Amino acid sequence: MVDAVPLTHQPDVQRIAAAPSVADAKCERQRFHRDYRLRFPKACERLDRDWDRLLTYSQFPQEHGRHLRATNVVESPFAAVRLRTSAARRFKKVERATAIIWRLLQVAEKRFRTLNAPEQCRDVFRGVRYADGIEAPAVSTTRRAAA
Repeated sequence: MVDAVPLTHQPDVQRIAAAPSVADAKCERQRFHRDYRLRFPKACERLDRDWDRLLTYSQFPQEHGRHLRATNVVESPFAAVRLRTSAARRFKKVERATAIIWRLLQVAEKRFRTLNAPEQCRDVFRGVRYADGIEAPAVSTTRRAAA
């Protein structure tokens, strides 16, 4: 969606994703549609199509937001390996090259940023619902007996 807008207007799109709550994001979306609907119709279409995916982070604890909004989570660990691939190519046996790459990943793992609020991972795994990053009250599924 961001690539459908020129660089000078991309901060307006990013402001939508960085909104602290779903209500704020909706206001930003309405403003974006009002200002850019005629100039960038493809961007508005993509915004509407990907709206649920854009706000997925609000369904998780607020403390995890920094990790969820990271742009290059998968590529970061391999940066150290990529710098040393020429060294791994010099090995005659694939097993030795694999071993050196594995060891580089283990060393890089020590510098990984730890997760904020790891105790909330258990709740996320159990299916606790969050609204705007705050735990939503549980909805009772039991029915009252008819009197």
